[in-house]
Amino acid sequence: MARKTVQQADTVLSLVVPCFNEAQRLDAHAFAELAQSGDVRLIFVDDGSTDATAQLLETLCAASLGRAQWLQLAQNCGKAEAVRQGLLLAIAQGSKEIGFLDADLSTPPAELRRLLDVLHARPEVQVLIGARVRLLGNAVERKAIRHYLGRVFATAASLTLALHIYDTQCGAKLFRVTPALEAALAEPFVSRWIFDVELLGRLAWGCPGADPLPESAFAEVPLQVWHDVAGSKLRPGHFVRAAGDLVQIWLRLQARRQRGG
Repeated sequence: MARKTVQQADTVLSLVVPCFNEAQRLDAHAFAELAQSGDVRLIFVDDGSTDATAQLLETLCAASLGRAQWLQLAQNCGKAEAVRQGLLLAIAQGSKEIGFLDADLSTPPAELRRLLDVLHARPEVQVLIGARVRLLGNAVERKAIRHYLGRVFATAASLTLALHIYDTQCGAKLFRVTPALEAALAEPFVSRWIFDVELLGRLAWGCPGADPLPESAFAEVPLQVWHDVAGSKLRPGHFVRAAGDLVQIWLRLQARRQRGG
């Protein structure tokens, strides 16, 4: 894999953005503004794209004044491994707060900033999750089929984790870098798509080298703005695969619990 380095600056948050064939959807201008704002450092992970994503990222990062970098994976490994590699790179570079965000910016930069403000205001929280809740006054727009399939999956995921969580799959999550998080990222994930569930499970149930986090260390924040973006690679059939992955994740977590971590 190739790494385009960036200076470690006085940034607050290192934000990982996984990319696979995003040349037509990635809003370079919006990401450039986010990178130049001073409190966020971007790490784009090109997951073996076959279109012009690499060239777009190279241009964007070159113009970012050291506030963005890109990590190029030699082959497509899936979103889970792309995010994991980006988070590990952020930790290796000394970041104390990290997170990830979807390349299509379905969660807008302004909402990401609001989540960051909440994280700073609540020092007891180690994991902060954006939640797509369609409340009156909020502009949360999802296709009906994805919403209802998502609610079924989210309920199953919550039961699997034994954690009261509304939305495991929102693509905006922030973390404080702790030994528990480093341990949770030490091994690749079971699923290429629903790695969020396993990551939360590793943190909530514990894993080798780290004790479980209490439920008070997790928090969800309803997003005020979120919208589906055309061109998503997620299809209804993926929910069937996700159900199988969820069973594997539960079995893996149970085995770890029986081994004591």
